[in-house]
Amino acid sequence: MEFQLIATDNNSKARAGVLLTDHGAVETPIFMPVGTIGTVKGVTQEQLEKDIEAQIILGNTYHLYLRPGTGILEKAGGLHQFNNWHKPILTDSGGFQVYSLSDIRKIKEEGAEFRSHIDGTKHLFTPENVMDIQRSIGADIIMAFDECTPYPCEFDYAKKSMQLTHRWLARCVKHKNESEPLYDYSQSLFPIVQGSTFKDLRKESAEFIAAMDCDGNAIGGLSVGEPTDEMYEMSELVCNILPSEKPRYLMGVGTPANILENIALGIDMFDCVMPTRNGRNGMLFTTHGIINIKNKKWEDDFSCIDDGLQCFASRNYTKAYIRHLFTVNELLGLQLASIQNLAFYIWLVKEARKHIIAGDFSIWKNKMVKQISERL
Repeated sequence: MEFQLIATDNNSKARAGVLLTDHGAVETPIFMPVGTIGTVKGVTQEQLEKDIEAQIILGNTYHLYLRPGTGILEKAGGLHQFNNWHKPILTDSGGFQVYSLSDIRKIKEEGAEFRSHIDGTKHLFTPENVMDIQRSIGADIIMAFDECTPYPCEFDYAKKSMQLTHRWLARCVKHKNESEPLYDYSQSLFPIVQGSTFKDLRKESAEFIAAMDCDGNAIGGLSVGEPTDEMYEMSELVCNILPSEKPRYLMGVGTPANILENIALGIDMFDCVMPTRNGRNGMLFTTHGIINIKNKKWEDDFSCIDDGLQCFASRNYTKAYIRHLFTVNELLGLQLASIQNLAFYIWLVKEARKHIIAGDFSIWKNKMVKQISERL
C-alpha cells in the first residue's frame, strides 16, 4: 500500500491524498460504508459502486469469523470474491465487538475470551489468531487487535488497557511479518491508538504506534460516549504526533459535522453505521439539513429527497413517497433511506476534498457544518 499527499489546507490541517491498494485507489478524505457481516445492510454492491460511488467498504472480523466462518471465506477465495466487491476492503479486528460483549467476555494477557452472541459458544481471540482470521478474510487493510476502553473510564484502567493494547500490537506485527497473504495481493496493518480521554496516555500511545512504522495508523476508543469537544481534543493531539506521510483513520465516527471537524484536524479516513442505521429509522441526511421522514409535514411534499445529489434515490423519489413507505413498513423505504444517507456521506467527503485542493476548505467547512446540521 502507498499513500500520496496531494494537497493541504492553508487554514487548517485538512489533507487530500490518495491511498493506493492492490484493489484500486481510494481518494481521501474518505468515508467507508460499514458492511459488518459481508454486506452493507440493505444495499447491493452494484448500488454501492454506481449510485453511492463508494471506494472502500468495511467488514468485521468478529462477525465474519462467526458467520460464515473462515473456512467458507477461504473456499470462496476471500471476502472480495464471496461478496462480489472488487474494490478495497478494510476489516476491523473485532476488538470493539468484544468490548461491547462486556457481560460475556474476559480480557487477559493471552487475548480476549468471549461467548458468541449467536449461540453462546466460547471463543478466544488472540493477536495471532486475529491476524490469521484477517488473512482468511483477505481485506486490503487489516486492524491490530486492541482493547477498547469504555467512557467514562478510570485513569489506571485506561493505562493498563493501553499497555495491553501495545503488547498485543507487538504480537500482531510479529505474527503478520511471519505469515503470508492467502491470496494474490498484499495486506496492510494499521495499529490503533488508545488511551481514553487522558492526554498523557493518548500522547504515549500515539508515540508508540508511530514508532511501529506500519502502513497507516488508526485512532480508536472515541465516539463511545465522550463529549464531542473531548473527541476533537484527542484527535488533534494524536494527529500532531502520527506521521503526516501515512493515512490516519478515526474509527467509528460519526455525524456529518463530526467528520468535517475531524477532517480539519488532519483525519483521512472514517467509518460509521449512522448513515444506514439512522436511515432505517427514518432520519435522512441531506445537503440542506436533516429530515425526519416520518413526520406528517412530508405527507404531501412531492419534491425529491435531495436535489443536491445525483444519486438515483435522491433524485427520483419524493419525500411523500418515502414517508408512505415508512408508514406502511415497506422494506424499500429502509433501502432508499440508506442509499440516500450513504450517497450524502460520500458526497460530503468528496466536496471536502475539492475544497482542500482549491484552498478554501475552512471557509466552506464552517458554512457547511451549520447547513447540514439544521433540522428541516
